[in-house]
Amino acid sequence: MSMSRSWPGLMLSFLTLASCSAFAAEQPQQLLLTLRDRVPEGDRFTVRERAETWTPQQTAIIICDMWDSHHCKRAVERVGELGPRMNEVVAKARDRGVFIIHAPSDCMAPYENTPMRQRAKNAPKAANLPKDIGVWCKQIPAEEKGKYPIDQSDGGEDDEPAEHAAWEAHLKESGRNPKAPWKSETDLLKIDERDAISDSGVEIWNLLEERGINNVILMGVHTNMCVLGRPFGLRQMAKNGKHVVLMRDMTDTMYNPARWPNVNHFRGTDLIVEHVEKFVCPSITSNQILGGKPFHFKNDVRPHVVLAISEAEYKTDVTLPAFAVEVLHDRLGLDPEVIRGDAKDPNVLPGLAEALKHADLLIVSIRRRALPASDLQAVRDYLAAGKPLVGIRTACHAFDMRGKAPAGHAEWQTFDPDILGGHYTGHHAVGPKTVVQVAPGAEKHPILSGIATPFAGNGSLYKVSPLASSATPLLIGSIPGQPSEPVAWVNAVGKGRVFYTSLGHADDFKEEGFRRLLGNAVMWGLAK
Repeated sequence: MSMSRSWPGLMLSFLTLASCSAFAAEQPQQLLLTLRDRVPEGDRFTVRERAETWTPQQTAIIICDMWDSHHCKRAVERVGELGPRMNEVVAKARDRGVFIIHAPSDCMAPYENTPMRQRAKNAPKAANLPKDIGVWCKQIPAEEKGKYPIDQSDGGEDDEPAEHAAWEAHLKESGRNPKAPWKSETDLLKIDERDAISDSGVEIWNLLEERGINNVILMGVHTNMCVLGRPFGLRQMAKNGKHVVLMRDMTDTMYNPARWPNVNHFRGTDLIVEHVEKFVCPSITSNQILGGKPFHFKNDVRPHVVLAISEAEYKTDVTLPAFAVEVLHDRLGLDPEVIRGDAKDPNVLPGLAEALKHADLLIVSIRRRALPASDLQAVRDYLAAGKPLVGIRTACHAFDMRGKAPAGHAEWQTFDPDILGGHYTGHHAVGPKTVVQVAPGAEKHPILSGIATPFAGNGSLYKVSPLASSATPLLIGSIPGQPSEPVAWVNAVGKGRVFYTSLGHADDFKEEGFRRLLGNAVMWGLAK
């Protein structure tokens, strides 16, 4: 017997002499996932995230059409990028007890006599087998409420003509059908003896029911075609009651940027993911199983925006991540990364120092935290390098714990005058809404482009006057019976661009004008 198989017995022997705490650690690790979808809110969809814990033995991963070849050369190249990371995800999930189903459509022949293929064929017929589970599904009723986001009527190939002609010739020379050259699943993915192989919606449904599996993760290609529409795809799983999610960074589209809406290939994938999250099912990312960061294709290069969030007053741990997706990612095409304060110690923002090494812009929504000294130094170094900053509301007292920093942590009590250019001394009483208007002379500033004033600010008015001589006010706020105060301004810190606003109440994020203001500020900061 191998050591790996004998270990549980050895562990039990040990437990008879010690405690059961170590044994608990050996149990299959639960999948701690963050599901993202989009829910209607007025005239727009709002990003919603929710944490769920999935039991591995009640979960399956279906790998859709990760073929060994394709008629589109660039699609093959992207599968080559996806494959190694996908294999890591699958291996980690399998070791936790997740059931893996390989579904390379039209490629069953090479696997016909394998135990994995026979496992699928021999699964008993499910009592609840949906009547249409064996066919493609081109739309579910929920999708009728929206507009399909891309034109894929040309098949979605994004090869250049000469490139495609050369690839077609290569396929012919290799003895493959240039229109359908796939023969098996890519060898970048390991098929384990515990897995199953099938391209049949009926067989896959039977496999799931046989094992009592309700949680399903779909990954593979191509999102807008096979991943959505196959008999085992997202639509069929969703409409027939499975708790299905798309792993949005382990997929790709067939989309040609020459077609509407004429965005680049990766933005086309984004648009399909948005559609899925609105009308079909939630999505997750591979780092929720592997750790680290989500996967990015090498040619999917976007400015990287880090959002550092640790405050308990204004719910920016909810509003800013939604803003990051809806505005920074979806509208502006940026690559946002949210760094939150640790649930047990909000003075610690895990991953902040590392994220700042690659950040093109930093957004701060922190209130009275003293960071570990090395992390605060990373913030100082980032700003000393002349990189841009956007501060929101409590950022003016972000690193001021009034001298009560824990051991090993550091404060920056003068962050407001040093960097933001403000002079925060408190705020007026909660209650009266702030009337916000353009500061004299600021009408043409690019941050105010498309902003209609006056508008109402929903939080209490901060006392921030006087601003530093290096600061330029953009918006002025007023409440009855009190002096007016700047509520948004820019500041020059060496070579760096800084924007700050004392707005940022949870209700402010519901206003398109405020979301546009923040988006404009980010693009202004990045424009240097």
